[in-house]
Amino acid sequence: MTFWEHLDEFRKVLFRSAIALILLMVIVFVNKNFVFETVIFAPRTSDFILYRWIGSLAAWTGFSSFTPEPFELQLQNIELSAQFFTHISVSFSIAFVLATPFLLYQLWLFVKPALYPNEKKSVVGAFAWCSLLFFLGVVVGYLFVFPLTINFLGSYQVSDLVENQITLQSYVHMFTWLVIIMGIVFEMPVLLRVLSRMGIISKELLKKYRKYAAVILLVLAAIITPSGDAFTLFVVALPLYLLYEISILVCYSKSAEEDETSKA
Repeated sequence: MTFWEHLDEFRKVLFRSAIALILLMVIVFVNKNFVFETVIFAPRTSDFILYRWIGSLAAWTGFSSFTPEPFELQLQNIELSAQFFTHISVSFSIAFVLATPFLLYQLWLFVKPALYPNEKKSVVGAFAWCSLLFFLGVVVGYLFVFPLTINFLGSYQVSDLVENQITLQSYVHMFTWLVIIMGIVFEMPVLLRVLSRMGIISKELLKKYRKYAAVILLVLAAIITPSGDAFTLFVVALPLYLLYEISILVCYSKSAEEDETSKA
């Protein structure tokens, strides 16, 4: 295929992806009550599933002091058009999350003709794991990272004289950022496995520089943490480091890389 033929195929991929995003965005947009009241605003109260899990675990283990205190985060809007534009931005963000498998599949169809049969087998597995890990990261962000973050920040006060008044924009911005960014960083095992298969890194290398990686992951967590507080930094950095350890398990060792090279 010529350059223009490749460009035409890529245009078709973009067109199909855009159509899927728009359709999903419309579906999310018309289901406003369910999306906001049942999904997005659910973590702002102590009735959220995470806190009920913690309360049940505390009761079962006998550590009643770990039972979360009742709380409810009140939100307010101070801009005339903010609620409408928030509705649109949230609809797009959720549509993007839901469309991720289809978007990856479209990307796969575009690169598939350029690969050899043995490469296709490896890459299709990587695309499948990318979709699975992205959704897993979104779930972790929604069920754990975001609720713990707003519980801490929403109830923290420098003085009883200062009352927290959380705006809708602030809440939604942190929600979409943390949930989507957790989905993206959960791709780490797939990325490192692909790099190890290419011979760029190895299992031994990751083990050797584990301490340096911990520092780098802390810096990365500080960069992607929107609030900049130490608590959210720790909540984000912990799963990042766990993903690094998982990456060590799934990466190839030097001997395996040499075997792959000899077979090739």
